[in-house]
Parts: sequence; structure tokens; C-alpha cells
Amino acid sequence: MASKQTLTEAIKEDHQEMYEYHDNYKKFTGDADAQARWAHQLRWEIARHAVGEEIVVYPLMEKHLGEEGLKLTNHDREEHQHVKEMLSTLEDMTPGTSEYDKIFERMMASLRAHNDDEEVKDLPLLEPRLGEDASKTAAAQFSLTKKFVPTRAHPNAPNRPPFETLAGFLTAPIDKLKDAFTKFPTEEMKEAAES
Repeated sequence: MASKQTLTEAIKEDHQEMYEYHDNYKKFTGDADAQARWAHQLRWEIARHAVGEEIVVYPLMEKHLGEEGLKLTNHDREEHQHVKEMLSTLEDMTPGTSEYDKIFERMMASLRAHNDDEEVKDLPLLEPRLGEDASKTAAAQFSLTKKFVPTRAHPNAPNRPPFETLAGFLTAPIDKLKDAFTKFPTEEMKEAAES
């Protein structure tokens, strides 16, 4: 099971999607429905991405980078926790309000700094240790894992396998049920965002 992408490429693609969803949220300022949809899309992507990294990427860093990997992943998990807490707070707020936007922008600033660290420090250390084939296998595992993990922030859930994996499999169906009643961007909104 290998991907066409390396792990770094898969992670960077996710980061870029997050930034696009954030930009689209801002692009639709004044349209409460559209902003809510883009906020849900961003929350969904961040939650899946974070848990995917915690289950697939961080164990690889710990295995292949030793003490340095453990130090990096502990730091990354702390940053994920901070973002998950803000996401959880935002779930109970109304997108487009000044209070929501203040926390939303603070979360995005934290997320950008975290993503930059991964792209500049973590992944360049990990990739050579993995090699191209193992990197592509890890990218495929990362993508597959994201299909089965929670789609909402759960700041009180464990953030290390195997307990995170078990908690994820228990909460993911509940999240997916909630998502069935949540509005996401329509095709028309996606086209408007691209123009």
C-alpha cells in the first residue's frame, strides 16, 4: 500500500487545504451561511489531520529520530492540544461574529506556526530516515487513517496510540452522525471561492 506522494507532500497538501478553507472563510465575510460552512470544512480537516499525524507520523518520528523525535512529537502534541481546545471552543460559537473571529484567527496563527515547524524541522529530519518507499507507504497510511478518525476536536481524548486509536474509533461514528446535520460548502461556493 503505497501512495504516489511522499509523506511530506501529503502533509503539505493538507496544510495548504487548511489555508484555503481559512481564506475562503474570510472571503465570504458578511455571508453567515457561507462562513459557517467554510468554518465547518476547516474544523473537519484540522481534526482529521491532527489525529492522522498523531497515529501515523509521530510514532514514525519517535521510532526513527530517537530522543530528538520524542522531543519534537511531545512539542507537536502540545501544539495540537492547544488547537483542539480552541476548535472545541469554536464549536459552541457562531461563525462570523467578532468573538468567533478573534479565537479563529488566534487558532490559525498557532496552526500556521505549528505547520511551519513540521515542514521546516520535523519532516526534513524524518524523510531521509524513512526513504522514498517507506515515505510513500506512510503517506498512504496517513490518508487511510484520516478516513476513520474523528472529524471534531476532542481535547480530552488521548493523543497517543493505542489509546488514541481506540478513542478515535469510538468517537468517529458520533462525529460523522453530527456531520450529517452540518452544512459544508456547496459546489457553487467552491467555484465562487476559486474565482
